[in-house]
Amino acid sequence: MKLSMKLKIIIGVLLLAAAGIYYYVEIPAFSIHSTGTWQFVMVGVLVLLLLYGLHRRVRSLQDVKESKGLKGGVLLLLAMVVILIVGSILSSPIINASKYQNLLTVEERDFTQDITEVDYSKIPLLDKSSATLLGNRKMGSIVEFVSQFEVSDLYTQINYKDTPIRVTPLVYASPIKWLTNHGDGIPAYIKIDMATQNTELVKLTDTIKYSESDHFNRNIYRHLRFRYPTYIFDRLSFEIDDNGTPYWICPVKQYNIGLFGGVTIGKVVLCNASTGETQDYALEDCPEWVDSVCSAQLMIQLYDYYGSLKNGYFNSILGQKGCLQTTDGYNYLALEDDVWVYTGVTSVSSDQSNVGFVLMNQRTMETRYYAIPGAEEYSAMGSAEGQVQNLGYNSTFPLLLNVSGEPTYFMALKDDAGLVKKYAMVNIQRYQNVAIGDTVSECEKSYLSLLKNNGISTQGTGAGDTVTGKIEKIASAVVDGNSHYYILLEGSKDIYDVSVADYIGIVTYNVGDSITLNYLEDGDCRTVLGIGE
Repeated sequence: MKLSMKLKIIIGVLLLAAAGIYYYVEIPAFSIHSTGTWQFVMVGVLVLLLLYGLHRRVRSLQDVKESKGLKGGVLLLLAMVVILIVGSILSSPIINASKYQNLLTVEERDFTQDITEVDYSKIPLLDKSSATLLGNRKMGSIVEFVSQFEVSDLYTQINYKDTPIRVTPLVYASPIKWLTNHGDGIPAYIKIDMATQNTELVKLTDTIKYSESDHFNRNIYRHLRFRYPTYIFDRLSFEIDDNGTPYWICPVKQYNIGLFGGVTIGKVVLCNASTGETQDYALEDCPEWVDSVCSAQLMIQLYDYYGSLKNGYFNSILGQKGCLQTTDGYNYLALEDDVWVYTGVTSVSSDQSNVGFVLMNQRTMETRYYAIPGAEEYSAMGSAEGQVQNLGYNSTFPLLLNVSGEPTYFMALKDDAGLVKKYAMVNIQRYQNVAIGDTVSECEKSYLSLLKNNGISTQGTGAGDTVTGKIEKIASAVVDGNSHYYILLEGSKDIYDVSVADYIGIVTYNVGDSITLNYLEDGDCRTVLGIGE
């Protein structure tokens, strides 16, 4: 069956249109490292072969062999399949164990030198699920937006002006709501202070025009693809700069081993969510206000390669000598004006204990290891939950803190509705030492007292502040059924609270006696943690 030139042109135009629609919808990167590109080309070749076969009236394998065009097309298709299979094998850890193990540089550091005494105004007391509850509650109170927009589930954790916050944009509530609102754009984003739980809906003068919920050319993924057709992007995150301007942070994958293996981040594209303006940077040149470039999942995967492949791939599967892996879970720590991924490190045999933990910088990929053996996170969570088992509270994944020089797990305890009800501190090396409090201050006070009573040396700003002086005034009182002595020292207006149950020797002191007190700042009163000579 011969086709007229006019019909051939029509078919060609239809094929090009179909290919264009496929590309517009799937937006694969034009890169040999992209499996989407390979699929795009292979589907195109297959369609052409089918059409050519119909044109040549191919009915048998012999007809294929006799047609140079069909035979060449089939060989090309098979060659691409072979390249995909062989490329995947040659890029895998099976034959590149040492290369995978060296993708990440890990530096062993000292915990007390790197992680300073805890400042509760700079630690995130909430996890993502709690932030989501606060964000949805805030959105529900804004009548002008609630019927048209919803809150995105991104909730990126960043440091904003040295404060840990989560930010997330609004999204169009439905395609119909997009149709009626996309001309004006998305008018606001949610900002949540993770330390104070203050939730704010930030209204924008320059609205968000480029987002995940937009369609056609203003969809952020399509906008990026048309500007950077060869870039293979990793997970995008939403952040704000120091002026509160919304940006999309778009990390670009770098393939270091073969065609498809050894993924790290080589570049990052910053896209202004309002104007669509973009600028790409090498990873080492990324602006310092950016926090979330390398995803926690990627960093954890790279450390697992580092810890498990030291003695080869097959050892990681069979003998597992010297193999380490991260624990199942992670959290974020604000340090040096960056956001670091925290997770524990345990042996592959999973013996319910950690050999240490790692901090991984989400902007620079810098990774630090701290050799501190102790309880695995879920064991600590179980210890905390056990203290309030009658209430049925569930623990969040721990946050790592330096409390009075002691590596300490800190976690929130939530009820079934996801609301934070109490806080817990668990000593990493002695996880039977668990302190619970209705407030962070109460929890810390209980924890430091627990350390003191169990003979664990406490030092630092939290429990090491001391004062020596003569007693100007001393009075006793009963608080919640417990006896307390309240002391004023000469030349000072500070009040020191001493629990008789903890320090019975306080009853021997009188006005005029010299005393040394080890104390913790606690609102209007200083809680005494120890009495010296």
